Amino acid sequence: MKTAIYCIATNRVQAETIVDRLKVSGFSSADISVLLPDQTGTRDFAHEQNTKLPEGAATGGVAGMGVGAILGWLTGIGTLAIPGVGPFIAAGPIMAALSGAALVGAAGGIIGGLVGMGIPEYEAKLYDGKIRGGNVLISVHTDNSDQAEIAKDIYKKAGAEDINSTSEASVS
Repeated sequence: MKTAIYCIATNRVQAETIVDRLKVSGFSSADISVLLPDQTGTRDFAHEQNTKLPEGAATGGVAGMGVGAILGWLTGIGTLAIPGVGPFIAAGPIMAALSGAALVGAAGGIIGGLVGMGIPEYEAKLYDGKIRGGNVLISVHTDNSDQAEIAKDIYKKAGAEDINSTSEASVS
């Protein structure tokens, strides 16, 4: 039975540190999910704007999105517009869950996608608010309790917040 271990990184640098540590610890890029607001154009990413492709040229890609090499290593990374919520950068299993939620419309949104992944609704609401506030949701899918403890330890050592886990027995 797989378990997903979730946390909130308060900024992109912390998120990249966590993803890098997960990678070094042997987690597959296909088992790691990230979700963050696409703040391209904000002053947080102003130093990277010189590499931004002309508008439209990077649609669905990662070039110029303010995503560093560490996050770029993740599987299926791209932008996702959730109606009524805004643009996000997502990667890993969460991308598929949220793509389905985006097709349903704003009623599904982030909360619907997270609940669909097995996160309890009250936690999904907490994560939704934090992500909208500029934080980064990170999830890693683990195969056993040893991997789960390694992931939790990585999160704790990096100073991540709201560390939780959920069984994926009912998720295909």
